[in-house]
Amino acid sequence: MFMSSISETVAFFLGGLSTMPAVRTFSMMAGLAIFCDFLLQITCFVAILALDSKRQNANRFDCVCCIKVQDKEPTENDGILYRLVKNYCAPGILSRCFRPIAVCLFVGFACFSGAVLHKVEIGLDQSLSMPEDSYVLNYFDGINNYLSVGAPVYFVVKEGQNYTNPDEANQICGGTGCNNNSLIEQIARMSKMPNYSHIAYPASSWLDDYYDWLKPQSSCCRYSTTNATETFCNATVVSDACTPCRSAEESAQSSRPSPEEFIKFLPWYLNDNPEMKCAKGGHAAYGSSVKMISEGNTSQVGATSFMAFHTVTKTSKDFIGCLRHANEIADQISMNTTAEVFPYSIFYVFYEQYLTIVHDTIFNLGVSLAAIFLVVFLLLGFDLLSAIIVVVTILMILLDMFGAMYLWSIPLNAVSLVNLVMAVGISVEFCAHVARAFAMSQRRTRVARAEEALAEMGSSVLSGITLTKFVGIAILAFSKSQIFKVFYFRMYLCVVLLGASHGLIFLPVLLSYIGPKRRRGQGKHQALHDESAKLHNDDAFSRNIMNESDPLRTRVVGGNVPVNH
Repeated sequence: MFMSSISETVAFFLGGLSTMPAVRTFSMMAGLAIFCDFLLQITCFVAILALDSKRQNANRFDCVCCIKVQDKEPTENDGILYRLVKNYCAPGILSRCFRPIAVCLFVGFACFSGAVLHKVEIGLDQSLSMPEDSYVLNYFDGINNYLSVGAPVYFVVKEGQNYTNPDEANQICGGTGCNNNSLIEQIARMSKMPNYSHIAYPASSWLDDYYDWLKPQSSCCRYSTTNATETFCNATVVSDACTPCRSAEESAQSSRPSPEEFIKFLPWYLNDNPEMKCAKGGHAAYGSSVKMISEGNTSQVGATSFMAFHTVTKTSKDFIGCLRHANEIADQISMNTTAEVFPYSIFYVFYEQYLTIVHDTIFNLGVSLAAIFLVVFLLLGFDLLSAIIVVVTILMILLDMFGAMYLWSIPLNAVSLVNLVMAVGISVEFCAHVARAFAMSQRRTRVARAEEALAEMGSSVLSGITLTKFVGIAILAFSKSQIFKVFYFRMYLCVVLLGASHGLIFLPVLLSYIGPKRRRGQGKHQALHDESAKLHNDDAFSRNIMNESDPLRTRVVGGNVPVNH
């Protein structure tokens, strides 16, 4: 109990190193719960057993302790399950014919699980959060079938880009004079490969539209001067007092405004509503895309965004693909320009975790396995081979869990990762007891030691760990929640079945082939212990014969000595 409990506790606490909040919270709570459970088992539970033992010795009922029955001779009763495992299961599993078949079956399924490991889906379908009879499922089906549209994606340029500088502006814009590798041009090229980039349309550029808005031919940017105050004139205003922001001569000399003109007219552009005479007004499309920073009497452009659209997304795989490729496009833009760019869309906050889910899974499971190896190695007396065998068995259980997830359509996400971390802890219970019993066995051959370990510990593992968990798991099968059915009933059932089969079949068979040798000196110590126990029993039996005050004494009649226990 100490070895298995400490292994699980350390494994779960190390799982708290995960960067995923759900996994970290579960690991810390599970580690604390198991440690407190262990303390209660060796203190409170033992005390209750001692009281119950006194009740049994006093021949009192368990429910009505005040009633005492007549004295009965105690009888030995090993239990049906213990006799079944000892007399039938252990010899059958470790028979010469079954052992190679068992190895082939377990190794074969492990190879299959490894082959389909990369095919396990990643993500969480939002429809699984609804009950099976919920009307929202029909809504989701209608959205997918009739109203599927791509979500907008914003490529955000962080603060620091100087748009009044022609060289830096050319790295962003997409019109005449702009660089071939500008932000707008790179997004436009990606939109021509929607199956790969998940970008459906080119990004709209406030910068290019602003340049067009400033042209005198557009009649969009005009102002009037009253009492030395310049007032913006909308395109609908018909007045001789309104003059263009830039004259035709200035526009002919340079199509770009000067730095002073750029900052001066930009707030007017961002507040101008588009209309028939001036469709380039930026209030509707870019009112929230440009952040102006004012410092005293000066202003500058802060962070800005350029909006494009993703392709149609329906499944978690589509959403994750959009997010991944948007990050790749942003990184590529940042490498080819001086701008620091990152993508944003409304669904990114829900799918950001899946970009690192594989790394988090490897890290958490790897750390848990390493902790179990270290604890088993230390508590089994630096038995390296036993620790390796236990870890290999748990690793095969995890690998088969992924195979079961593929066959049962269980995706990998924060919920299933929590269950996988839990599977590591539960697997210790199936393996540690049998491995320790094998290491402590004093029989001569590996097969005999494995049979003894399975016979002694198999019934305890089967009744105390396997069968008891089926009660709670069976209740989950009747739940209407799809999350409970998929991620709890199916995964818990796989954990128990795979853990029990590996711990009670594969592990004893593996120990019978490559288990650690019998420890030196223990055979002689066991023989002395057995001889001492025999002499002690003989002496106690003699005293029982001669003691007239003993109520259970045995009388010798006619040379026959019946032995009463």
